[in-house]
Amino acid sequence: MGDTSASTAADDDLLLKSFFAEVSEVERDNEVLRILSCFKLNPFEYLNLPFDATPDDIKKQYRKLSLLVHPDKCKHPQAKEAFGALAKAQQLLSDEQERDYILTQVHAAKGELRAKRKKQLKKDAASKIKSLVDEGKYEQQYEQSEEFQQELKLKISEEEGRLKKDEEEQKEMWKRKREHEEQWEGTREQRVSSWRDFMKTGKKGKKGEIRPPKLKTEDPNKSYVQRPVKRG
Repeated sequence: MGDTSASTAADDDLLLKSFFAEVSEVERDNEVLRILSCFKLNPFEYLNLPFDATPDDIKKQYRKLSLLVHPDKCKHPQAKEAFGALAKAQQLLSDEQERDYILTQVHAAKGELRAKRKKQLKKDAASKIKSLVDEGKYEQQYEQSEEFQQELKLKISEEEGRLKKDEEEQKEMWKRKREHEEQWEGTREQRVSSWRDFMKTGKKGKKGEIRPPKLKTEDPNKSYVQRPVKRG
C-alpha cells in the first residue's frame, strides 16, 4: 500500500515538472496578478478553489500554484508577495476551525443571496413561473452561475470587512483602556507622595494653631470683682 502511494506521488511530481516546463513567463505573471487582485479575506479565491473543496484539494492546489509563482521561478516583481498570499490562504484553510468559520460566513451569504433572488423573482413573472416548474434545478443553475459566484464572493468579503473593522475597533478600545491604566499606575507614586504631604501639612496646622482663651464662667458661690481694664 505504501509503495503504491509513493509511486502515485512520484507520478504527480513528474506531471507537475512537465507542466511547469511548458509554462511561459506570461502565464506565471498572469497568475501573480490574479492572486494579487483577489479579495483579501477570501482564501478560497486565492487558491482558485470552490467553497466545497476538500483538504486534499487545498493541499494539491497550493502546491501547484506556489510552484507556479515561486520567486525562484517567476520573474514578476511581485512574485514574492503572491507566493506569501498563497501560503497564508493555505494555512487558513488547513486550520479546521478557521475553515469552518469561513464556511459559516459562506452559508450565511448564500442565504442572503437566495432571499434577495426570491424578491427579484416576484417582480419577474416569467422567471417566477420557470422557478416553480422545477425550483430545485433552477436554483442549482443559478448558484452555479458566474453571477451568483461573484455576488457570493463580494458578499463574503463585505461581511469579513465588517467583522475585521469591528475587531480593529475592539482592539483600539482595549489599547486606550490599557494606556489609561498604565498612565494611572505611572502616577501612583506621585499621588501617594502628594497625599502624604497633605497629611503632614494638615497635622502641623492642627498642632500650631492659635486657640482662643477659655471664657470665664461666673461661680455663684464666689463673689469677686472683675479686674478693671486699664485705659490708655
